[in-house]
Amino acid sequence: MATSETQPLVSSAFDRTQLPNGLRILTSTFRHTNAVSIIFLFGAGSRYETPELAGASHLFEHMLFKGTPTRPTPKEISEVVEGVGGTLNAFTDREVTGYWCRVAQPNYRDSIDLLADMTLNSFFKDEDIAKEKQVVYEEIRASNDSPGARVSMLLDDLLWPDQPLGRDIAGSIESVGAITREQMLEYLKTQYVGSNTVIAVAGNIEHADVVEQITDALGGLHDGEILPMFPHESKPLTKRVALEHRPTEQAHIAFGLAGVSSSDPDRHALSIMSVILGETMSSRLFEEVREQRGLAYDIHSGAHFLSDCGALVVESGIDPARIDEAIPVILNELGKMRDGVTEAEWKQALELTKGRMMLRMEESRAVSSFLGIQELLRNKIDTVDEIIAKISAVTREDIKRAANRVIKSENLVLSVVGPFDDASHFEEMLTFD
Repeated sequence: MATSETQPLVSSAFDRTQLPNGLRILTSTFRHTNAVSIIFLFGAGSRYETPELAGASHLFEHMLFKGTPTRPTPKEISEVVEGVGGTLNAFTDREVTGYWCRVAQPNYRDSIDLLADMTLNSFFKDEDIAKEKQVVYEEIRASNDSPGARVSMLLDDLLWPDQPLGRDIAGSIESVGAITREQMLEYLKTQYVGSNTVIAVAGNIEHADVVEQITDALGGLHDGEILPMFPHESKPLTKRVALEHRPTEQAHIAFGLAGVSSSDPDRHALSIMSVILGETMSSRLFEEVREQRGLAYDIHSGAHFLSDCGALVVESGIDPARIDEAIPVILNELGKMRDGVTEAEWKQALELTKGRMMLRMEESRAVSSFLGIQELLRNKIDTVDEIIAKISAVTREDIKRAANRVIKSENLVLSVVGPFDDASHFEEMLTFD
């Protein structure tokens, strides 16, 4: 028998049912909307790939849109959702692959059928694979041509060297080109299985109706042994600066520091600290770097959390002639976080963070992702109320402790894309002292 439970959310309740094959179904009912958002999530992504299979998860994601026996062309697949005004898309990340759509309420059942059909019955024709590899090559080339994308890739490699975490999610042209149909079908058998699948639906729907439909469509999805993701390997820094020379008019820079995991007790303190540091137009970095000195148009920070690690990142675009002025200013603001934050900064950041979450949960797509990703990666869902309570409990001392834990000169790395040749010049600048 399937099991079911109900938990409270700020905006609504969610229901959870697990089928005998391990597949989990989550729904959140919104009576005030005509939109329904559906997401199919799988434990698949770049952290599951060997170097030889780099990019396989992303290529696999593309292939599910190429056709099934009942919808044999990509056009027939997309028309199910787009033909009624909806949106259909997918994404591949390090730890999860998702296929999602947002449609008007009368059309949601057809959309569930479509995603189930894509999951179970995609062709994986040799000619489609060959053609789609060409599409992925262009996606990789587009990223490589973008200085902003490249500086992020270089930073990942510095933060997580010689492991899947540090590789581009899309892989390389060489690695994607070598992936065979047989390898993709094997990936289907190990990652696209019942206990590695979560389906979340949010909108004006009934849980029992969704469970009945998914049980009919995917209750027969096989289960099996899932390939685990490669764990984070903590390695001493052997390289602190990655420099890629390009004759650009703007230098793109990204600073990185090892952070904390999504389950770490300091997670929320670090998030609040990042808000104060560089996530708003009233943040310290924006005020000092842009408003007071005119050094950048865009500068921002971000705290990123993964299952077993994380990162604190600051990114900006700088006039190459002023980069020697900008770097010490940015590092000074980072270093000052270790001295603590003011009461006004603390209160504002708490309210901003809570407000962001509550506003986001008004949208059905955000709710379906919020529920589904937690269930898939943590096997546990913190409700919005629970997360807001944790945010509210963050103190100024917590923020100071988290800052001193993360912001250390010996852990600091920098990637640069711009008209420079001497990486050692930048390495000499990497200190908070």
